Amino acid sequence: MSSHYDKFPKTTVSADSQQVIIGWPAILAALTNQLEALQKQRVILVVDTYQGVNNTEAESAFRSLPHTAFFKSTDAFKSVEQCRQMVYPDLTDDPVFGRITNLTIKDFFEEEKVSAIQAQIQAIRTGLVIVYGEGASYLVPQPDLLLYLDMPRWEIQLRMRQKKVSNLGVDNAQEAFSRLYKQSYFIDWRVLDLHKKALFNRLDYYLDTTQAEIPKMVSGATYLEGLSQLVQQPFRPVPFFDPGPWGGQWMKEVMGLDSSVVNFAWGFDCVPEENSLLLAFGDISLETPAINLVFLHAQALLGEHVHAVFGEEFPIRFDMLDTMDGGNLSLQVHPTREYIHEHFSMPYTQDESYYFLDAKPDAFVYLGVKEGVDPDRMISALEEAQHSGNPFDADEYVNKWPVKKHDHALIPAGTIHCSGKNSMVLEISATPYIFTFKLWDWGRMGLDGKPRPIHIEHGRKVIQWERDQHWTAQQLLDQIEVLASGEGWKEERTGLHALEFIETRRHWFTTKVSHHTQGTVHVLNLVEGDQVLVESPTQAFAPFEVHYAETFVVPAAVGEYTIRPIGNSSMYATMKAYVRNPIP
Repeated sequence: MSSHYDKFPKTTVSADSQQVIIGWPAILAALTNQLEALQKQRVILVVDTYQGVNNTEAESAFRSLPHTAFFKSTDAFKSVEQCRQMVYPDLTDDPVFGRITNLTIKDFFEEEKVSAIQAQIQAIRTGLVIVYGEGASYLVPQPDLLLYLDMPRWEIQLRMRQKKVSNLGVDNAQEAFSRLYKQSYFIDWRVLDLHKKALFNRLDYYLDTTQAEIPKMVSGATYLEGLSQLVQQPFRPVPFFDPGPWGGQWMKEVMGLDSSVVNFAWGFDCVPEENSLLLAFGDISLETPAINLVFLHAQALLGEHVHAVFGEEFPIRFDMLDTMDGGNLSLQVHPTREYIHEHFSMPYTQDESYYFLDAKPDAFVYLGVKEGVDPDRMISALEEAQHSGNPFDADEYVNKWPVKKHDHALIPAGTIHCSGKNSMVLEISATPYIFTFKLWDWGRMGLDGKPRPIHIEHGRKVIQWERDQHWTAQQLLDQIEVLASGEGWKEERTGLHALEFIETRRHWFTTKVSHHTQGTVHVLNLVEGDQVLVESPTQAFAPFEVHYAETFVVPAAVGEYTIRPIGNSSMYATMKAYVRNPIP
């Protein structure tokens, strides 16, 4: 099925494009006017930044302002060696996994250096003092003007691959991407997010510097108002796509992706930690990390119950796994809740499921171990394959189930699994998405020409061996239950498993269908049909158009909404996920 899939979805928050100032000349002119209006002999401008900002570009722009003194926050950081020693306990020696840090931005500063800079600032009586960089507001907690330069995590990763981004407190942009990403995930983003959250309600201006040489600035009040509007209506995060060693061709055709790319393995269309949002002001769009919405409006977005359990985290993830004319995913398992908490300091684990958007006749999924499998023998066979390079016979140890379009395989943590070639999976899961223990990767290399990390030692400790063929068939495959139906519609429960905290409902419909958030966030995907309209019965939000395979979020605060077919398809279906209450 082809689609009018929107790769750059925008959410209109204002018709007034004049609220956005574009380009360094216009931004610096506006700041100059604002600084002069303060009518102070000495003015302190603090420009705080997130990781990944192009400091060469931005710092050069701010240095062009007539200033008396310019200080970089990183000059007050601890030494590189001290920073490396400080993060090591959380970074660990594991090539992929670390521990979620409890460090804060304060821990990166050396107090003697901080005091020295503060004394220099205090001694300046006239002119403009600029303090720039990550954690800059720690040096001057009460500046005359406070700016924040933000950056979505996906863009940071792209810049890491281009050797343009270092980790916090070190100059290591030339290191392997995996190393940079690992420290960012477990340490840098945690530290900078905690710092950023404390600044939102104090910002004079918010800057989007995602596009090189095209910065966009809005007032802090305008930015906050835009996000507050977003939790009163449906919206789509901006998706991003990535190739992989097993990637397929389905997303290229259906979603209109770049045909010159060898394949696309992943499509991340609802991972707020890494996705961005496009806030439209008239014909101008401001890009901002989607996670900021969670930080600022967690209760309105998630609902009181979900917020009470998960705090300022978005616990549901929708993403795409394309193996059409590609290969098998790795044979893998996710850690149990106890294991991930003990070893990685994560409060919940990656329970998940595979919903098959499409499948060829030979499509299959590996799921659960076979009857009577000897755990020691299977682990030995995996280790022997890893060390010798000889194939691991997955069919001897793991169940191989045929699948077809619209099947739903449930995968509670601890269940060994692997989606096979020639399928298109909508993965519905909990959010801790890097905690995959690969057991066997079919002897292939990653796109970088190197073997992908294998985690047999972790895996052996979490595989639930009782989840054999009988248990899997009874508990995990096509657990479809019709809940209600009427003229032109049917509602089914498709999962997830009783051990998982996410509930999924599928609606088949040819006419308007009513939904209600019941005080909890909904994440939906149009899995059948070409085009629908999401509407408010009370006109509380503007009609919201959704196309085939697009994922969208309905905040808890929305309450009642309807979904109406407006396309030419004979049948429509949505998959809806939300957090179960009570949580298992």
